[in-house]
Amino acid sequence: MNGLFKRICTHGMLSVMAIGTNLYAQEKMPAYPLITHNPYFSIWSNTDTLTSSATRHWTGKEQALLGILKVDGDYYRFMGQTTPEYKAVLPAGDEQAYSCKYLMETAPAAGWEKAKFNDNAWKTGAAPFGDDRAKAGTKWTGKDIWMRRKFKLATIPTGKLALRLFHDDGAEVYLNGQKITEQGGANGDYELIPLSDDIRSKLVAGENVLAVHCNNTGGGTWIDAGITEQLVNNSEAGLKIASQTNLKVTATQTMYSFTCGAVNLEVTFTSPLVLTDLALLATPVSYITYKATSADGKPHNVIVYQGVSSNVAVNQPTQEVHASAYLKNGQQVLRAGTTEQPVLQKKGDNLRIDWGYVYAAAPAPTGIQQYITTEANAISAFMQGQKGDTGVTGKSLMLNSIIPLGSVSSTPQSKYLMIGYDDIYSIQYFGTNLRPWWRNTAGATIEGILENAANNYEPVMAVCSKTDQQIYADGVRSGGEDYAKLCVMAYRQSIAAHQLVKSPEGDLLWLSKENFSNGSINTVDVTYPSAPLYLAYNPQLLKGMLNGIFYYSESGKWQKPFAAHDLGTYPLANGQTYGEDMPVEECGNMIILTAAIVKAENNPAYAKKHWKTLTIWTDYLAQAGFDPGNQLCTDDFAGHLAHNANLSVKAIVAIGAYAQMAEQLGKPVTAIGKAAIKYKAMAADMAQKWVAKDDAGDHYALVFDDKNTWSQKYNMVWDKVLHLNLFPQKVYDTEIKYYLSHQNEYGLPLDSRKTYTKSDWILWTAAMADNKSDFDALLAPVYKYAKETPSRVPLSDWHETKDGKMVGFQARSVVGGYYMKTLRDKMRLVK
Repeated sequence: MNGLFKRICTHGMLSVMAIGTNLYAQEKMPAYPLITHNPYFSIWSNTDTLTSSATRHWTGKEQALLGILKVDGDYYRFMGQTTPEYKAVLPAGDEQAYSCKYLMETAPAAGWEKAKFNDNAWKTGAAPFGDDRAKAGTKWTGKDIWMRRKFKLATIPTGKLALRLFHDDGAEVYLNGQKITEQGGANGDYELIPLSDDIRSKLVAGENVLAVHCNNTGGGTWIDAGITEQLVNNSEAGLKIASQTNLKVTATQTMYSFTCGAVNLEVTFTSPLVLTDLALLATPVSYITYKATSADGKPHNVIVYQGVSSNVAVNQPTQEVHASAYLKNGQQVLRAGTTEQPVLQKKGDNLRIDWGYVYAAAPAPTGIQQYITTEANAISAFMQGQKGDTGVTGKSLMLNSIIPLGSVSSTPQSKYLMIGYDDIYSIQYFGTNLRPWWRNTAGATIEGILENAANNYEPVMAVCSKTDQQIYADGVRSGGEDYAKLCVMAYRQSIAAHQLVKSPEGDLLWLSKENFSNGSINTVDVTYPSAPLYLAYNPQLLKGMLNGIFYYSESGKWQKPFAAHDLGTYPLANGQTYGEDMPVEECGNMIILTAAIVKAENNPAYAKKHWKTLTIWTDYLAQAGFDPGNQLCTDDFAGHLAHNANLSVKAIVAIGAYAQMAEQLGKPVTAIGKAAIKYKAMAADMAQKWVAKDDAGDHYALVFDDKNTWSQKYNMVWDKVLHLNLFPQKVYDTEIKYYLSHQNEYGLPLDSRKTYTKSDWILWTAAMADNKSDFDALLAPVYKYAKETPSRVPLSDWHETKDGKMVGFQARSVVGGYYMKTLRDKMRLVK
């Protein structure tokens, strides 16, 4: 019995009640997780049926998984859609180098956008134009830039046209003098903007001009544009669409059912994210399992086709890749990655990985056939029996696997394919490139990982099913079925926003990416809301979220008397890159979460290790925390706020938490013991003063100096979770009653300033309620939002409470905060 199998069979999961699969499945979500491991290796379906859209990375970029079932002589598409193929009419800078006329800062004369405008006095420069990212182009970091790009057409294209635009910030674009689009803000990547037939009519055979103005309002700068034509693709001729009959989502699995003519097909995506087994958690391999049965009782010859796009391994589909097929360790393997391999060369938010390699593999005895085509030719090659190539260099390639299920009758036939990713190096940590956790084993290779995953397929499936039951059962016990379903929605999303590595000092690092927010790595005020999931199931992972921040201060690299906001911009953790500190916020977060680890483990060792730093931060809160100045808090999108009562609560709870840890570390006669007495009294006194200072009659105010305001006091939940007993029950009762009278259709607003909310904070607020009916009343609109939001992206934690639309953020780890009620109930069992 190998080590992985031993861990799977003996890992320390809590006992779970027996619950049927149909009960612990979540059937309706904004987006459905298919393959989820880390911020780069993360593929989703954004539609309720698997055939209604192409599968995508959480950023929204296509990363196609294509599935077809051949039943006798008929073909049924059951997964994904054919990726549209485009031809550049006017290539953008990432497709082909070009130069154009430009003018910076000084506005041009009227008519600058027209075809016949005289631009002889303008400069000529290479595109793209922007900040340090534009290494091959022209540097522009000012406020305004105007571009004129002349191009000739022999004939007018007849296909659907789109503008291919990357702008930071706002841009207005003209074609031969007619404005074709105006875009605000920054889009962070190349985006296709459809052009109407009316705009096509402005093109002429001969010389044309694309004119662009970009305005920078702050931060990064970038502008590049081109025109593309969608080509007609007839590859799906003769292809039928499978009928999806069921969809179930559990913590680690997404399960689809289809009817494909005379055969029923079940397709299960399994990402074995088991928090109690770090080796399994860090294994970068998901399984796609196919199980077919005859629907009419007659035997049918069944073959599965599975395509995996090489775009899983690129940032842009225009990047060149090399793909190959080979046999290794008893596995048939397909591999694809960029020819450039710029390891850890890019940082930022709306980016995909473009180094390392994606793999599709299965045990050789399954009779699998593998070959490589372009995406455009993948379906026709399969349907026409073409075998493609085993080594190809190109763009937008498809890794094709043909998996025979043989003669299928009423007895199910099942096989699986493994999809893996080897990123070679995952994180740069204060100048040192760190390999992924699974490479900590000497001699580890991705082929060995794939072999191990194949050998342990059945026990891995068993532990995933057990985990699924555990997560749902805990949720039902704590908050009922709707709460349990929200926990299921949050599970893989939160975990897959992290990467597991080991620091040069030997510390576990569980580093988050601040997805679709600003791309920071290891943001403390993202760790804070994410923490309940990891505290509930493996506090070692929460240590991994704090270790880097402690090291940053204790190494002397960060010398301020309060905690840093972040460690950099993902995947480069070389020091804070956020533009402004959040002193009270981050000190409070670090102290509270350390105390929560101590409580969860019933052991003060982690606090003892960092006691000097914790003391410095607590002293800062003692001076600045009760009535914070004009500081940012974690809700920084709402702007600065002085006298923030909820931020004050955080400081008070943190001081109380520090005192609680001191009580465990020292006897009353010792220095630490005396500190416990001092800070416990300080926290109690602050809490009493807070109640008097913030009392607004029927509620407690958003800010101390305006009683006509209100806010969710979600930070107060730790007073309950850690059993600090700082705030009287009257405060909770008053606040909960007030909240219940201020809810909208899709949730309780964050505060009185806006009608938007944060769903993680609502779940924290609900967890403060001791009355189940109050908890249910606060929960219900959040669950309604999750089921009905029109924003079809991995669950956004920042949404509008009146219409359920996403305001910002998606696929973030903070939905781990949904587990606060589960955590509170587990903490009741800790002495």
